[in-house]
Amino acid sequence: MSAQPSVPDVDNATLEDRLYTVKYEDPGDSHLDVKVPGFCAERCDTDDCIDVCPAGVWQQTDDGVPQIAYENCLECGSCRFACPLNNVVWEYPENGAGVTYRHG
Repeated sequence: MSAQPSVPDVDNATLEDRLYTVKYEDPGDSHLDVKVPGFCAERCDTDDCIDVCPAGVWQQTDDGVPQIAYENCLECGSCRFACPLNNVVWEYPENGAGVTYRHG
């Protein structure tokens, strides 16, 4: 059994401190992507995938195509529902990898 990270003991823990307590097993490949990168650069002007993500997985780049830090994903699926162009590829990580929630 692996050691569990402790819960931050500060009253106002930062998002990064809270994310550190989530158990995550890296699947090795991203389970997130965009279907057509050109749609983001040419047609999206709202950046909803970036704004809605509670973990900061989606970040804007200079070329207009979001950079995806899939390792931080909480697997909530918000990005795929927020994208008005239906341009988000979102799948559960394979082989039981990804986030493991222990307390609700």
